[in-house]
Amino acid sequence: MAKAYWISTYRSISDPAAMAEYAKLAGPALQGGGGRFLARGMPAMVYEAGTTQRTVLIEFDSVEQAIAAHDSPAYQQALKALGNGAERDIRIVAGAE
Repeated sequence: MAKAYWISTYRSISDPAAMAEYAKLAGPALQGGGGRFLARGMPAMVYEAGTTQRTVLIEFDSVEQAIAAHDSPAYQQALKALGNGAERDIRIVAGAE
């Protein structure tokens, strides 16, 4: 079974306090769902149409595990804390086998 990767990019953060509260809840929720944080922060370099946005990369054992982590009550609580505090793009992508 192929691993899965959760890729988040933050287009904008309008409420840093809500973002901080989200981060306190989301990290443990996603790790509890089997996620392993591989990278998070600002890009060291961008190319082509890349933009300098906060990016998070999380590895899961499967697409199903990543989706379950997103849909879990713990992560939904984190999303509630974030509210409209950030505009993000989240993708779950299956790894190459």
